[in-house]
Amino acid sequence: MSSGESRPPNSICLLYAMNTDSIPRPKVRKQEYLRSDALRTLQLPPAEILRGRAGLLEEALASEDRQSVQRICNDIAGIIAEEFAIAVPPVTVLGVRPHRVSGGVCVYEKFGDYNFQTSQIRLWMRTALLQKVTSYGTLLSTLCHELCHHVDVVKLGFPNTFHTRGFYERAGLLYHHIRNTPVRPLIWVEQDDGTYRINWALTMGGQRAASKKNHQMRRG
Repeated sequence: MSSGESRPPNSICLLYAMNTDSIPRPKVRKQEYLRSDALRTLQLPPAEILRGRAGLLEEALASEDRQSVQRICNDIAGIIAEEFAIAVPPVTVLGVRPHRVSGGVCVYEKFGDYNFQTSQIRLWMRTALLQKVTSYGTLLSTLCHELCHHVDVVKLGFPNTFHTRGFYERAGLLYHHIRNTPVRPLIWVEQDDGTYRINWALTMGGQRAASKKNHQMRRG
């Protein structure tokens, strides 16, 4: 995911800033970007097996068992790949997130990345400064993000797998499908440079309002 820095030559990394990439100027790349931006749905595998693996992943993280976390992440990757009839991307789970500190503040932190040439996915399971095991939701979200890059490249015809609104929404659908949680409609705000960012206050506020309404309906 772009954070204002250039991408490594053969990889895509998640830095956990929810901004879209800029629309490229070359015609073919721009067309790919717009097609990705317009695609807001994703073919989803049967939920039962995925959710079973997700439960095991949560347990493995709680026990800080890196090898088990890696094995289960590869299981999930295999299930997704089978659904799309594509090669399975190997997943490696590593320790402390690569990061950079400036003036005592962490200004860069990598959560995961995807290698275009090898299809290798890497995830980091420990936070940058405190070196604590990351939350289950964060690791699963990162895995879904990188798996969607793989699906983009090898199945959907998006070789540059740009971070578009459509990309983030497809990754979100996969994440909520696996966790069995409600899908939040993402509220996008256009920025001065033509890119978009997620307004989390409005996105989460809408979810809270919907939950409150459902609760009131049940009581009524």
